[in-house]
Amino acid sequence: MDISNGSVLISGGAGGFGGATARRLAALGAKVVLADLADERGAELAAEIGGLYVQTDIMDETSIQAAIDAAISLAPLRAAVIAHGGPPPPDKGGRTIGRDGSRVSIAHFAHLVSVYLVQAYAVSSMAAQAMATNEPLASGQRGVIVNTASIAGFEGQPGQVPYGAAKGGIISMALNLARDLAPLGVRSMAIAPGTFLTYAYAQMGANKAQETFGPMVLNPKRMGEPEEYAMLAQQIIENDFLNGTTIRLDGGQRF
Repeated sequence: MDISNGSVLISGGAGGFGGATARRLAALGAKVVLADLADERGAELAAEIGGLYVQTDIMDETSIQAAIDAAISLAPLRAAVIAHGGPPPPDKGGRTIGRDGSRVSIAHFAHLVSVYLVQAYAVSSMAAQAMATNEPLASGQRGVIVNTASIAGFEGQPGQVPYGAAKGGIISMALNLARDLAPLGVRSMAIAPGTFLTYAYAQMGANKAQETFGPMVLNPKRMGEPEEYAMLAQQIIENDFLNGTTIRLDGGQRF
């Protein structure tokens, strides 16, 4: 799909995955809208790429709709990349039953599922609704949704029950959403990253993060770079025959 005359919405657009993807898609001529709460990073990146930063609370449908409307005001919405995080959970996580005998709360579980699955559905469905009104391209396509899963959705580790459940839902949603949206000419895909050097890991120091997590990767022996996520997101958007599945992007990492 050619997005040079379209707009792209990226939730989490000021983050590692979102920012790298924004740069790539802007270079293709897309009008990129960064939906995030990181005002300083978002505004700087928008200025760099000639895009638009829209302060967006991913937990609020009205706020999401405002970001979508901003994208539509620039050009027909052709792609949505869902790469957001969210507010911290209300209490601590960990193993379902911790060493002290306490369990992870329902509130903690529900919060992570809401951030990573429910709100991903919100952005996906609201963006798809907008795409459905587009004039189809010569290929018959109107748009594409790219969600962000995780290898934790396939092989969650101790302490990852809520997160793994949410990301497993993203994996399941990729095909179901593709089937629902097929009559509209809208595709649905998901990327399942392994261990990547995004902002969360970079805060501990890039060298320390690489030393700690790089050896877990089969080959190459390093953490993934956000640019590698962006490369795959671009290919998904441009290649109309990629639909209804989740692609692992993990250097062969298995637990």
